[in-house]
Amino acid sequence: VSYCEQHLQPHYESPAFKKHKLVEASPKLQENICTRHNEVMKIFCRTDQRCICYLCSMDEHKGHNMVSAAAEMAEKQKELGASRQKILQRIQSREKDVRVLQREEKVISHSADKAVEDSKKMSAELIRLIKKRSSDVKQQIRSRQEAEVSRVKTLQVKLKQELDGLRRNNAELEKLLHTEDHTLFLQNYVSLSNLADSEDSSSINNRPVQYFEDVTVAVSKGREKLQDTLGVIWNSISQKVINVDVLLPQNPQTRADFSLYALDKDYFRLDRNTASMQILLSEENCKATCMKDEQSYPNHPERFMGKSQVLCRQPLMIGHHYWEVEWSGLGVSIAVAYRDIARTGPKSKFGDNDKSWALECVKKNDLIIYDFKHNSHKKSITKPPSSKIGVYLSHRAGMLCFYSVSGTTMTLLHRVQTTFTQPLHAGLGVYYYGAAAEFCDVK
Repeated sequence: VSYCEQHLQPHYESPAFKKHKLVEASPKLQENICTRHNEVMKIFCRTDQRCICYLCSMDEHKGHNMVSAAAEMAEKQKELGASRQKILQRIQSREKDVRVLQREEKVISHSADKAVEDSKKMSAELIRLIKKRSSDVKQQIRSRQEAEVSRVKTLQVKLKQELDGLRRNNAELEKLLHTEDHTLFLQNYVSLSNLADSEDSSSINNRPVQYFEDVTVAVSKGREKLQDTLGVIWNSISQKVINVDVLLPQNPQTRADFSLYALDKDYFRLDRNTASMQILLSEENCKATCMKDEQSYPNHPERFMGKSQVLCRQPLMIGHHYWEVEWSGLGVSIAVAYRDIARTGPKSKFGDNDKSWALECVKKNDLIIYDFKHNSHKKSITKPPSSKIGVYLSHRAGMLCFYSVSGTTMTLLHRVQTTFTQPLHAGLGVYYYGAAAEFCDVK
């Protein structure tokens, strides 16, 4: 009947049906009818945790804890709403985790690719150096070979000349020995008898036949030393690969490098419970604006009182991160702080305590004055004006850097080297009426 317009029409027209409640048509209407009494089950028995009709409530469920099915449904809807809210929070948390892992994957791949490329270049350079040294040794050997061969050939020529002379002398002496004429023998004896007494023009020193074998031994020893050295180096490199912490900064230089560590804008949602009463949060709680009129925030122990500033909800854990802040107005403070920073008093302002580090940007005429502050110490910085500030944090390395960002150009404003003992939270301070600061996506 619920699907029939003709049967349903009287409920819209007749005053007799004015108080009747219409619900969405359902193909399971029979499930709402008590099988025992054939009545609609409009009551919920909490004792037995089941729906019953009004006759059941006066019969076997008498004395039980009962409420209307509508009331029980409303209460259960609240419980489901709370459960759904928890699930939604978990979904958001897991989505952030996924984004962090995706960013880590990108950083790991970039770091590994760069390490492979650098290793390839340096290995090629090492191979080139070894080839160059090998070529130098070869050239030295050939040069020495040429000199020694030339010396030996020269000596060979002299020895052959001397050998020819000795053979001639031997022939003359042999001829004289066979002469039978006494007078002729005695006349030639005087001139030929001294031939055997002539000195050698050259002499050969006997020495071990080693020549260039010593070079081979030296090269072999060099190879062994190089193998030992390379073995130690390769083991050290392999150990570095095994123990490498891909979250350590890879010395980013350009904005493209920094973007590899950029956190999504959603990560920097400002915590309403910490916002000063003068701060208006907007842009999905990623922007803070200083207002003249106080906002209607409830009391909270973590709220900043007296200082127009606010912290982000999510902590910046161990690792390295990059984000950017766009600001406008007379001046703002861009900071990081420990969660337990004071909320009231003069020491609660960013940079005026040992729990926060802040860069204050203040417009003066056409210039911007940058002041870095920590623990009430101030350092003034003169750099080109910019409405966008980049912040790089390497928690483990204890490095915090502030940059002036203009397009793809990044100018270092200040670098801090310290030791961070707690997770940090990004913070914004807007101390002048109308001043605003907003976390923005790094494109």
